[in-house]
Amino acid sequence: MLDLLRRSALGALALLALGSAAQAQAQTQPAADPNRLFADSRLVVRDRFSDEIVGRGPDVVFIPGLASSRATWKATAERLRGRYRLHLIQVAGFSGEPARANASGDILIPTAEAIDAYLVSERLAPATVVGHSLGGTMALYLAEHHPEHLKKAMVVDALPFFGALQGPAVTAETIKPMAAQVRDMMAKGGPAYAANLQPVIKGMITSEADQKMGLGWGVSSDPSVVARAYYDDLTLDLRPGLSTIRTPIVLLYPDNAPNGAPAGATERVYPPLYAAAPSVKLKLVANSKHFIMLDQPQAFADDLDAFLAQP
Repeated sequence: MLDLLRRSALGALALLALGSAAQAQAQTQPAADPNRLFADSRLVVRDRFSDEIVGRGPDVVFIPGLASSRATWKATAERLRGRYRLHLIQVAGFSGEPARANASGDILIPTAEAIDAYLVSERLAPATVVGHSLGGTMALYLAEHHPEHLKKAMVVDALPFFGALQGPAVTAETIKPMAAQVRDMMAKGGPAYAANLQPVIKGMITSEADQKMGLGWGVSSDPSVVARAYYDDLTLDLRPGLSTIRTPIVLLYPDNAPNGAPAGATERVYPPLYAAAPSVKLKLVANSKHFIMLDQPQAFADDLDAFLAQP
């Protein structure tokens, strides 16, 4: 299974490669913004992300993944907005969002730090955070580096070291040459981007309608921002700090059965990589690919409700 995941990850990278000083003052985004999901929401823009705020009640912060829109959480927001005040983050440079401070340099850690500063400045800390993929990696980073600012977190299909899928001997240092080569190729973009991205999205999302939506997010993302964020994710190893995490974390991970993965395959990957983190509780979601909230919306809703109900 590790070899299957490794080939899948490298294939995605290859396909993508073919196709593709101070924090700014908050300001209100125009209602015509294509990433705004709700007419009655409030949009706040910062240098590395924006936040669409909707609903009333306890605050919950949602962070989507690589090249993804905050629309990842739209169905969830529609369901929860009557009971919670939701903060729907979108990373600058993803899904049509202007790159702003993400136009150059590192993406993952600076954006996670900017989100942390926002949690503090807006008095959201200690915060409840839900992150998917790259957003889940950011949540793990915050749990290790700013534990006092997190109450609890749900991580949806993210690993403490994504590069580990390339082999058990791979380290953050040894993977850098390959990651840099992929980053530089991806950043070029190009007219074939959509065509080459399509099979990547198909491997992550089951329904054709949701695949079309995910493809739109990827095509409208800044290739340079996506490339640098992917490099960051491949080369960031959070495993050494897992044992220090005290923040309660629920990890949802898929069985990848719709992609042909044999029964029990992902269970041989995720639990070992999180073995050093006693505060992380793992939950397998059956018959799902990477976007669990799209593939298995009821199972995701049930798991999220149980997570939010925890003190």
